Amino acid sequence: MMKRILVILLATVSIATVALSQESKRDQPQGEMKMYGLIGKMTAVSGQRDALIAILGEGVSDMPGCLSYIVAKDSTDANAIWVTEVWDSQGSHKASLSLPSVQKAMARGKPLIAGFGERFVTEPVGGHGLAPAKGR
Repeated sequence: MMKRILVILLATVSIATVALSQESKRDQPQGEMKMYGLIGKMTAVSGQRDALIAILGEGVSDMPGCLSYIVAKDSTDANAIWVTEVWDSQGSHKASLSLPSVQKAMARGKPLIAGFGERFVTEPVGGHGLAPAKGR
């Protein structure tokens, strides 16, 4: 049952990514690249949150185009994790999913994931620790 839910979720994310990519290209002025952000909640199998966090944190410094990748514990749910990502473009995020280190982390983390919660796509524009999108 969990495998079926994960397959449906991955298919939904893939369809949404394609739709967002097409919409982004249509609305974006020629030559201007917008940053791409994701905020998502994931629930670990009971008692496995720290193990899942460790896996999610491996190899993140070697992802081209990744400007920020933050894994945080939910303060009210002992099994929940929030992942906040900022990329120089949606294309960089999509390409990261094919990296061997990311594929390995997904394979190792999958058995520790009980489910997924909210998922938000954002357009980061700057802030502390993140340079404004000048000419991106």
